Amino acid sequence: MFARQALRCAQPLKQGLRKYSTEAPKAKASLAPIYIGVGLAGLGAGLYRYNSSSATAEAPVVDRPKTFKGGDQGWFDLKLSEIEVLNHNTKRLRFEFEDKEAVSGLQVASALLTKFKPAGEKVVIRPYTPTSDEETPGYIDLVVKVYPNGPMSEHLHNMNVGQRLDFKGPIPKYPWEANKHNHICLIAGGTGITPMYQLARQIFKNPEDKTKVTVVFGNVTEEDILLKKELEELENTYPQRFRAFYVLDKPPKEWTGGKGFISKELLKTVLPEPKEENIKVFVCGPPGMYKAISGTKNSPSDQGELSGVLKELGYTKEQVFKF
Repeated sequence: MFARQALRCAQPLKQGLRKYSTEAPKAKASLAPIYIGVGLAGLGAGLYRYNSSSATAEAPVVDRPKTFKGGDQGWFDLKLSEIEVLNHNTKRLRFEFEDKEAVSGLQVASALLTKFKPAGEKVVIRPYTPTSDEETPGYIDLVVKVYPNGPMSEHLHNMNVGQRLDFKGPIPKYPWEANKHNHICLIAGGTGITPMYQLARQIFKNPEDKTKVTVVFGNVTEEDILLKKELEELENTYPQRFRAFYVLDKPPKEWTGGKGFISKELLKTVLPEPKEENIKVFVCGPPGMYKAISGTKNSPSDQGELSGVLKELGYTKEQVFKF
């Protein structure tokens, strides 16, 4: 997917790529409740503000049971309840909880392990990051791209509604809390966008979190851009704090975004400067992208040394996290 490394911005540079306003946008478009739980201003006479001292009531906190408890919980199966075809090689699969009022219990950022055993072969285990909101009750959604000779992705794409899949988790990745960093950049390739979206969704659904977010997302074709609608909704709703730049290896003639691969020149232009205070750069994508951008991690618990483009640009190991 990432055989070449040359990329252009998806938006004109004259817009001031490094400059963000710290003010909240004056108007926000509503977002799909499956993905984003954003506090909305009340309508009509009952205008409600999160920071209003005149507010006299708060929404009750619902203590819902958590499906994934971690620890010694072990493996358990969930039923596939819905299948949505997103493009030629990607599906959104919805797995329902036995308790319709339960939530996933995932922390941000974290993933789940999936497992199945092909007949006469070894057990296959793969991690996936759900794209549904952690507080949405009743189910989780997985966005799955099928890869040639990928045993788990092929199995998931061949599943039918009503079949069951083994899960275990959560698997913690990067613990997030509001305003942990002033500015983060999410560099993703292909399905590597899923943990990035999980993190961005958590930031923007919390009215107390003022973190700025920049996404750089590389794919082969325009059809391969996963979660583009959700990312565009974030950008339209929070234009002063969220920016997204797309690049395609095989763009159509009318494509006005980046062409090629993620390059040093693009990242130098759109990322926060290494010298800026309290920034973090996250990377997730195919092996070739890791090698070119940040170097690979040694294990889930060992990030390894920083190399590639990010090191050349002056970022430190402490400023970069590899999913």
